Amino acid sequence: MPTKGHPRNSLFGMSWNPAGATLVIMLTLLFLIFLFLFLTLTAQPAQGQTFSVLHNFTGGGDGARPDGLILDRAGNLYGTTFQGGLINNLCPAGCGTVFKMSNRAGGWILAPLYQFQGTPSDGTVPQNPIFGPNGRIYGTTAGGSVFELAPPVTACLTSSCSWSHTQLYDLGDVVPFGDVAFDRTGDVYGATFSGGEYNAGSVYELTPAGSGWMETVIYSFQWYVADQPEGGVIFDAAGILYGTTPFAEGYGCAGIVYNLTPSEGGWTLSVFHCFNGSEDGGMPVGDLIFDPAGNLYGTTYTGGPEGGGTVYMLTPSGEATVLYGFDGSDGVPLYGVSMDAAGNVYGTTYCDGTCQDAPYGTVFMLRRSNGSWTYSLLHTFTGGSDGGQPEGAVAIDANGNVYGTAAQGGGYGAGVVFEITP
Repeated sequence: MPTKGHPRNSLFGMSWNPAGATLVIMLTLLFLIFLFLFLTLTAQPAQGQTFSVLHNFTGGGDGARPDGLILDRAGNLYGTTFQGGLINNLCPAGCGTVFKMSNRAGGWILAPLYQFQGTPSDGTVPQNPIFGPNGRIYGTTAGGSVFELAPPVTACLTSSCSWSHTQLYDLGDVVPFGDVAFDRTGDVYGATFSGGEYNAGSVYELTPAGSGWMETVIYSFQWYVADQPEGGVIFDAAGILYGTTPFAEGYGCAGIVYNLTPSEGGWTLSVFHCFNGSEDGGMPVGDLIFDPAGNLYGTTYTGGPEGGGTVYMLTPSGEATVLYGFDGSDGVPLYGVSMDAAGNVYGTTYCDGTCQDAPYGTVFMLRRSNGSWTYSLLHTFTGGSDGGQPEGAVAIDANGNVYGTAAQGGGYGAGVVFEITP
């Protein structure tokens, strides 16, 4: 009769004795080390955004306090600075600049295109640069000047060729806001925070007249009705002009998106969307953009589901969808948004230093997916070497790289140009 014994303890078919146990442990460790090395060497790197500073403004000839960027088809960046450049009695901190940044041999080089003089025929504090139909740069100054910058007539062989400045028109003692727009004939349109018949803001048209330009105020805003627009204007495909005002008590709204329709008797203003100050936000500010389907996108400074402003979309019928509601802890959206080729929306938040989670502002993205939107925080500024208080809309190139400016911080405290790569 067989004797009764203990069942065999085994691992990998080996007897469980002291010598065998040691060998098993060694083989197990070698296996785990091999597995770790295999996974490490064959795994793809995790995808994530990379933030880098492309230029630190010095406050000298390159400028200080940059304000937004635009891209040309070759991938060059253009922007303006509120200060820096030429310093004189009219501009103790500098009158501001327009600059260009080119990527050469993997590095970015900044070249000032024009330094403002501060004179009545020139202006100070340039802002809101855009490209016109002729490829030239157009913008406004805080003192009410609408300007044009043209590249050199002959080919430039250096990186520091100046562009020629022309003042299209002096709007007078008003404060222009936001981007200008062009109609199909090349006339220029814009909005002012003040001025107009009631000094509550206006929309104007500039038309070529002889060797100069002629201004026509096509609409004057009225106090306590709808007043003080803080964004520019934009045309739709039908030639209707759109813009925003943050105040619209006369319409019972916490701000409106308006449209201006041309007619034989002039231009007629209609309320395209009335913000209620709560669910869809209040105080719309910044510039508007269209997507290919004709939907409008913009931001509100207050209100929304969390009370700290919104990013919204308006359908061609004026129906609003809130894409994201801010709670104010990481800043509020103070400028317009931008869109990439896939329809994703990008923007910035601004903070005066009191926001709990982001006292120096942020860059964010809203990703479109199957009719819904997902918020992603791309960067939170520290106010140090990475800059602080982003100003203006960001620019996005064909590869999905995001470019923008921050008005403070950086290596010299005068602001930065930054890039966020996907």
